[in-house]
Amino acid sequence: MSNVVPPSTSAIATSAHAEEPARDNSFWRYLANKIGGALISLAMVILLGFFFFKLLPGDPISRIAREQNLGAEQIAVLREQYGLDKPFWQQFVDYLTNVFTLNFGESYVYRKPVSELIGQYFWNTILLTATAAVIAIILGLWLGQKAAWKRGSLFDKLASTTSLVFWSVPTFWLGLILLMIFGGTLKWFPTGGMRSLSAGTDPLSVVLDVAQHLVLPVTTLVAVIYAQYLMVMRSSLIEEMNADYLTTARAKGLREDFVRRRHAVPNALLPTVTLVFLHIGGLIGGAVTVEAVFSWPGLGKLTYEALSGPDLPLLQGTFVVFSAIIIFMNLIADLVYRRLDPRVRHA
Repeated sequence: MSNVVPPSTSAIATSAHAEEPARDNSFWRYLANKIGGALISLAMVILLGFFFFKLLPGDPISRIAREQNLGAEQIAVLREQYGLDKPFWQQFVDYLTNVFTLNFGESYVYRKPVSELIGQYFWNTILLTATAAVIAIILGLWLGQKAAWKRGSLFDKLASTTSLVFWSVPTFWLGLILLMIFGGTLKWFPTGGMRSLSAGTDPLSVVLDVAQHLVLPVTTLVAVIYAQYLMVMRSSLIEEMNADYLTTARAKGLREDFVRRRHAVPNALLPTVTLVFLHIGGLIGGAVTVEAVFSWPGLGKLTYEALSGPDLPLLQGTFVVFSAIIIFMNLIADLVYRRLDPRVRHA
């Protein structure tokens, strides 16, 4: 009988490790892949920003000429001033140069640099959308986890049905209804703008006046978007409620409220957190309708007014800015989800 020496435990482990395919879970490689994808998306947006708006009907210079009763020589000067007399390829090169230097040219309507206009109106849009996002997230997550924990109850049915109704309502229609009722009939809130001419100039008066103007547009945005957070939170928490670790927690004698808050809700938050970041970018881009309805002086209203021109430099600038925000928020969502979910880190 030949003497067979059994392999040591360390040898078995080494062999198994050698046979297992190596996985690169490097955060930096993951980050590089995501940033690369974001840059490709941004490059496509920049290209679309030129070719798409060139297809819009109407000649902005002809419209300016009709409004100001300009002659042929003045029209030719305007075309030369805005670079519209150049060949198509030269206009494209100038557009790329301007984008990469953050100079989108001069607005046909406002006669100001587009970058200056975007900087002037950008923070108004952030104020509107950030306020709506915070309220919608808090409201949606709170109602969602309550509805899930009381699944089948009257509260669950009312919360789910109401949210679905608001979710299906067109944003502009809801905004107009609120505007007519609370701004026109009841006269509780201003019907448009961001400031009242009769308001005081001291800091407290300014804050109260802006807050009053925010109520209706913020309510419109919240009513439309909170349902998404509610439904995702509800479905995620329902999936977690039958998990084994919750049964173990209950068997240890932990209170039901503690089990929900400390065990079930944190795990159910994973898909909801991703949705939050994804939707914040879309919320800023979707503010066009609300700002147009309520005459809120933000990028959305600026875009709406530029479409009537068409004011090509302004449209291109706002399109690139909106798209860049959405792409950036998608990137943040990917990174946050990888941080929160260990399954993604080890995938």
